[in-house]
Amino acid sequence: MPRKIDWESQIGRRLRLRDLHVFFTVVQRGSMAKAAAQLGVSQPAVSEVIADLEHALGVRLLDRNSQGVEPTMYGRALLKRGTVVFDELKQSIRDIEFLADPTSGEVRIGCAESLAAGLLPPVIQRFSAQYPRVALHINQMITPTLDLPELQARNLDVVLARLGRPLASEGDDLNVETIFHDDLVIAAGMQTRWARRQKIDLAELVDEPWILTPAHSWNDAVLADAFRMRGLAPPRPALTTFSVHLRASLLTMGSFLTTFPGSVLKVNAGRFSLKVLPIDLPAQPWPVAVVTLKNRTLSPVVQLFIDHLRAFTRGLNADDNAPARLPAARLHSTV
Repeated sequence: MPRKIDWESQIGRRLRLRDLHVFFTVVQRGSMAKAAAQLGVSQPAVSEVIADLEHALGVRLLDRNSQGVEPTMYGRALLKRGTVVFDELKQSIRDIEFLADPTSGEVRIGCAESLAAGLLPPVIQRFSAQYPRVALHINQMITPTLDLPELQARNLDVVLARLGRPLASEGDDLNVETIFHDDLVIAAGMQTRWARRQKIDLAELVDEPWILTPAHSWNDAVLADAFRMRGLAPPRPALTTFSVHLRASLLTMGSFLTTFPGSVLKVNAGRFSLKVLPIDLPAQPWPVAVVTLKNRTLSPVVQLFIDHLRAFTRGLNADDNAPARLPAARLHSTV
């Protein structure tokens, strides 16, 4: 039977944050030598720290092999809980900095390109005008996945994500708050004949050059449904891409058609010289949510940024009720 670890005599007085930092670095780098180089110390010094940790805990934390090291199940347990400890310490420093100067701080945001191109610019403009010394870090996420590893590793404070169908059990560590419902529109360049038309039948667009998002994305599914409901085969793409800027640029240069989330063109239609075509697509509201970690205390400046997001998006859904808090949901394709 494993012996019980005495916190007071074995751990409380002997375990140092520096030791945990060394352990985390070894796991991250995958070897003692690489960790020593990163930390600027000798390899024996790193080995001694790990040996002391293992002796104090009475378990092996790392398995050594010819390729380097990897954490044991005990090491993974220490890594998981220790990450939370370090994150809370960092958050406390950020709280102190905010209390000392409420106009400064930083916010680390992950989001899809379509949200970075549509939702974020006006929010950032307003937020930065009010808090010019707050540093915003945007991490573009090509395809947000279910577990959002960067958020769960606490490298991000908040993620803006588009949601798909609800989940039964996964994602229990996430807070998911829908802040508005987007829609899908068909767009063309202002120089095209379609931009001058007041009425367009979907059947007229079947053989036009289309730029589509990859198969099974939300955009692709809604557009395909619209054509099928008319008894038409979905259009064949001339180009397939998620890139908002590539699609917008090509539309302004030629006769291409594409779909965009409506929020992108509400902000960029004039700047990109694009026109939303008068075509009603099947009503399939696309929830956009603020996602944070449960049981993680956010810094005041992060809360301020989220409040700015909520305030701005109220205008995007003027006819909707206040944003609802939903259970964890599957994160869908990016645009």
